[in-house]
Amino acid sequence: MTERQKSTSFGQAAAAYESGRPEYPAEAVAWMLAPVREPGRALRVADVGAGTGKLTRAVVELGADVVAIDPDAAMLASLRENVRGIPTFAGTAERLPLPDSALDAVVMGQAWHWVDPEPGSLEIARVLRSGGVLGLVWNIRDERVDWVRSLTRVIGTSNAERLLADGGPRIAEPLVDLEHRTWTWSRRITLAQLRDLVFSRSDIITASAEERARIDAEVDGVVASVPGLADGGAVDLPYVTHAFRARRP
Repeated sequence: MTERQKSTSFGQAAAAYESGRPEYPAEAVAWMLAPVREPGRALRVADVGAGTGKLTRAVVELGADVVAIDPDAAMLASLRENVRGIPTFAGTAERLPLPDSALDAVVMGQAWHWVDPEPGSLEIARVLRSGGVLGLVWNIRDERVDWVRSLTRVIGTSNAERLLADGGPRIAEPLVDLEHRTWTWSRRITLAQLRDLVFSRSDIITASAEERARIDAEVDGVVASVPGLADGGAVDLPYVTHAFRARRP
């Protein structure tokens, strides 16, 4: 299966994605948008690769006017249920259904690793006003915790995790001045949510039934080592959020 096919597989697991994936820290979202925020004026923002609306919600809560764009119709249908009143459009970072210089910001959560940086940067710059920003954000499990590291050995390393380990996202002209900040935090998670997190990953969504069963059994082994989860309760799943911002001159 190609990477492009994997990038549009999430609609098959939209409910698991919404349940299992974490929200984005408000501080990280505010930092991405800080260069274009002005008192008394609502920002015009596109959430590209919006999925079920995890990042969309955070941007709306800052008072922005938001449109959501995703290549997967099933994900956009979920977003419309989760974030009422948000206009949604089919599209990708490389082909945005938006006019020139229309936006203060484009944001992307857990998505830039699916983008071809050169055409993506060029197209995003087209829809940004002069001085507009591109904000990129990823929530990455903090593997300094033993059981989290064991979980990664079972489910594998994602494209996002490989990108960040390999020096982070690459942008291209005309976008410039890429900045990076991190936040550490944790999310309280139940066993059901952990399973949804595991089975919302593209490599696992697109795996064979036999491979999914193997992973499920090995997740059981990890869970057995975490008393809070094994006893039917909840535990803290630690994260490091990586946020980046770049600007259009």
